[in-house]
Amino acid sequence: NVPQLLFFESLIVNCRQILHMEAISNSSVSRLCPAGCATCSALNGCLSCKPRLFFHLELDGMRQRGTCLSSCPRGHYGMRSPYINTCTKCRDDCASCFSENFCTRCHLGHFLFRGRCENSCPNGLTADTELRECTVHCEVGEWTEWSPCARKRSMRAYRRGEETRTREVLHSPSLYGDPCPHVSEIRKCVIKKRQSLTR
Repeated sequence: NVPQLLFFESLIVNCRQILHMEAISNSSVSRLCPAGCATCSALNGCLSCKPRLFFHLELDGMRQRGTCLSSCPRGHYGMRSPYINTCTKCRDDCASCFSENFCTRCHLGHFLFRGRCENSCPNGLTADTELRECTVHCEVGEWTEWSPCARKRSMRAYRRGEETRTREVLHSPSLYGDPCPHVSEIRKCVIKKRQSLTR
């Protein structure tokens, strides 16, 4: 039993020496942390971040290393909490996103529509393969009837006036969709004489 006891005693001494060396190493490394890190280790990079920065794990071979960033890299979105701000990976079909459920760009073969990446665009929308989004073009309704001819105060001619007509925008265009044509028209007209009432 004595050899076993000596073995365990030497093991404990070795562990204490390793822990002491690691403590010395960590205290000297914390002074040499990369910008943005509140605490770090030589092996794992940043362990915590300074306020307002996002903690992000990067793959370094088989190891993950922590970094502190002012904004999350493409393919990730920032999650803030009272304790830690982290970069979280977007869903698989999103190339970049604003939050867990709102994509801002899709991977090749998918099309962005209302914050989601779809395999194809809904009916009436054009799939833009370059932008990888469903493009909504402007759609307007039919013209209304011309309004009655009315004289404007700024018009000097006695019986001259203007009449107008409008049409409604049924679907507003997306950012790269075709813009809306004009939705109101004005034309000159002649004001008809009022019929006098006979008694």
